[in-house]
Amino acid sequence: MSLKILRPWQRSVVWLLFLGPVFFLSYGYANQLAATQATAGSLFFAWERQIPFLPWTIVPYWTIDLFYGLSFLCCRNAREVDRHALRLFTAQLISVACFLAWPLRFAFERPPADGLFGALFTALTSFDQPYNQAPSLHIGLLVLIWFQFARLPTGWPLRFLTHAWALLIGISVLTTWQHHLIDVPTGAAVGLFCLWLWPEGELTTPLKRGEDAGHTRLAALYCGGALVFLAAADALGGIAWLLAWPTLALLLVAWNYAWAGAAGFQKQAGRQSLAVRWLLAPYILGVWINSRLWTRRHPQPDLIADNVWLGRLPSRTQFAAGRFAALIDLSAELSAPAIAGNYIGAPSLDLVPASPQALLAAARAIEAQRRHGPVLVACALGYSRSAAAVAVWLRHSGRHSNLDEAIGQVCRQRPSVVLGPLWQKALRALEPALEEPA
Repeated sequence: MSLKILRPWQRSVVWLLFLGPVFFLSYGYANQLAATQATAGSLFFAWERQIPFLPWTIVPYWTIDLFYGLSFLCCRNAREVDRHALRLFTAQLISVACFLAWPLRFAFERPPADGLFGALFTALTSFDQPYNQAPSLHIGLLVLIWFQFARLPTGWPLRFLTHAWALLIGISVLTTWQHHLIDVPTGAAVGLFCLWLWPEGELTTPLKRGEDAGHTRLAALYCGGALVFLAAADALGGIAWLLAWPTLALLLVAWNYAWAGAAGFQKQAGRQSLAVRWLLAPYILGVWINSRLWTRRHPQPDLIADNVWLGRLPSRTQFAAGRFAALIDLSAELSAPAIAGNYIGAPSLDLVPASPQALLAAARAIEAQRRHGPVLVACALGYSRSAAAVAVWLRHSGRHSNLDEAIGQVCRQRPSVVLGPLWQKALRALEPALEEPA
C-alpha cells in the first residue's frame, strides 16, 4: 500500500514502527560507545549537588514514552503526521550526533531507591547508562510532544494539566539525577530548532531557498557576530555560556539572509512562530530596542496623503490611539501587536531592499484599506521598507507620475526616511510594473 493513501492513524503507525527502532538503536549505540571511551567528561555547576533526588519523579519521567506515541493522535492530517515525525527524527539525529561528538557523563552517584520507584530506575538503567547528556534528548522530545498536545483546542482545565505535566516531566530529568542543568536548555534548543525546521501550517521550511535570499555579505556579518559571542562564552566560561543563545540566534538570522529569506522568520498573520520567538529571542530583543532608540525623538507616525500614515511598528496601545483601521506591516523580524483592525503583512528582510512582490502587495493593500479609514504602513523604524511601499503606492495609484516625485513627497512628510542607492535602484527596476493603475 502506498504511503500517500494511508489514513493519518495508519501513517502514524508506519512512522512509529520506523522511529522506535531508530531511537533505541542510535541512542544505545551512543551510550555504548561513550562507555568504552575514557574521554567522557562532565559539565555541571557545583551548586547542582543541592538539587534533591526525588525517586517518585521517575514516574513522570517514564510517561514521556506513553505521550510519544499518543502525540501522533494530535495530528489531523497526513501532512501534520509527517511534520511531527520529521521533527522527532531530526531531534534524534542531532542529539545522537552531539553525544558522539562530545560524550559527557552524569557526575553524581544516584542514591538507591526502593519499591516501585526502584524497579522503574532498574528498568531505566537496563538500557540507559549515565552518558548521552547534552543536549538532553528527553527534553528535546518533550518540547515536540508538548507542542502537539498544547495546540489542541481544549478547555482551560485540560490545557493547564498539559502544561503542568510537561513541566513536571522537564523537572524530572534533574530530580531523577539523569541530567545536569546544561542539558536542559540545550535539549530545548534542539526541540525548538526542529519546530523551526519543520514548521506547522502553511509556513515554509527554512531549507527552501527564498526568492529574497542571497545576501551573503550581511549573512557573513551576522556569522561574525555569532563568533564573537561564542568566543566570549568560551573565554569567560561558567554562566557566560548563556551567550550561546545569541550565538545560535545570529547564526539562524545569517541563514535567513543567505538562504531562507524573510520566510525564515516564519511570520504569519502578524505573529512569528513559537520556535522563532524563542530561538531568536536575543536578536528580536536587540532589534526592538534598536527600533525604539532610533525613533525615540519621533515615535509618532506621519501623515503622507489621503489617510495613509507612515511610522514604526506600533504597540497595541499606540495603534488604538491613532484610531487606525488597518496596519500594513513590512517587517519580518518583529511580531505585530494584536490590533482591533485589519492586518496585512508583507514581510521583508531588514537592511536590504524589499522584493518587488512585497512592495506591490503592500501598495495594493494600502489602496484597498485606506477606503475604510486611516491606514498605518510600518516596519521596524518606518524609515525604509514601509517608506518604499508608500512611495510605490503613491506612484501605482496615480497620485504621482513618477517615482522620483513619490519618493520626494514621502521624504518631505517624514524627513527621517532613508532610501539609499540600493533602494533607489530597486525602485527604478519596479517602475515598469507601476504603469497599470491600482
